[in-house]
Amino acid sequence: MTLVPRGAIDCDVHVAVPGMATLLPYMSQAWREMIVTRGTDGLELASYPTTAPISCRPDWLPASGKPGTDLAILQREVLDGFGVRAAIVNCLHGGQAVHSEDLARALCQAVNDWLVAEWLDKDARLRASIVVPAQNPDYAAAEIDRCARDQRFVQVQLLASNEIMLGRKYYWPIYEAAARHGLPVGIHGGGAYRHAPTSVGWPSHYAQDYVSHTMGLESALLSLMAEGVFNHVPELRVVLIESGVSWLPGFLWRAIKSWRGLRGETPWFTTSPADLVRRHVRLTAQPFDAPGAEEVEKILAHIDCDEMLLFATDFPHWQFDGAEVLPPGMPAALIQKLAVDNPLATYPRLPTYP
Repeated sequence: MTLVPRGAIDCDVHVAVPGMATLLPYMSQAWREMIVTRGTDGLELASYPTTAPISCRPDWLPASGKPGTDLAILQREVLDGFGVRAAIVNCLHGGQAVHSEDLARALCQAVNDWLVAEWLDKDARLRASIVVPAQNPDYAAAEIDRCARDQRFVQVQLLASNEIMLGRKYYWPIYEAAARHGLPVGIHGGGAYRHAPTSVGWPSHYAQDYVSHTMGLESALLSLMAEGVFNHVPELRVVLIESGVSWLPGFLWRAIKSWRGLRGETPWFTTSPADLVRRHVRLTAQPFDAPGAEEVEKILAHIDCDEMLLFATDFPHWQFDGAEVLPPGMPAALIQKLAVDNPLATYPRLPTYP
């Protein structure tokens, strides 16, 4: 068993909004009336269906309600269970996917205020990502400015697949606002489902859909590099959340190969993809997607950067490996870095006390 050191920082735990009615107290009177009048106050805008087995490990399922809604379980299983000094909460909510930009703004604001009141205020070890309405980057930038006044917000949360590719100038106000406040941008696997998750259409089965989301993350990463985001915002740090890790060496090999032959059309793309990724990109190490210690060692050798990986449990989702919180074959020196040193370097707002 590979153990995480006490005082580690969990860079990806999930909480869930119990339902639309939960957010009504955090919305304006006009929005409350509109939602209730339309009968949508009973809607569940969530990425994980309440009763789906993939939503939660059986031993982390609350006695009632949705997975990720019980603070006591999070405290017992993660904060106390692993002795973490801080955990970053990511709330995947449909506010980032609805078509109405104004409703998206109202929902994201409500989610962020709910996070403060129901989670951050109730345990000093919790930090959170700012949920933003990427449907309108100006709205998103304003929400970043609003929430960033609270130092417990340590990251901006985006989905990997949105209306258009994330590197396009359309989204640059989001990156500028994040950099203005020294916040990394966390790109979480998944999307707003404006487009099929594969390049040739919609999958028929969950297994296809699940695997295909790696394509969205790869496309997002390459878009950020090729469109010049890191040139425009050189201090920007991006965290790929729940992306897996084992795909990265092959992706970098092909990106470098193609960049060498085709970079003439992107004269600003002057730095090797591998160097850009090692400088600007971090990945949560859950799930790792490697079968054994030998494969883990090879993947780490190919990545060739001990500053890129961040410890995460992905609480309460089923992908989490339980007591095996880290894959076999992880060097002891790297475990200390990914559990403590790398998160502190990535998130300047995290508490530095031991």
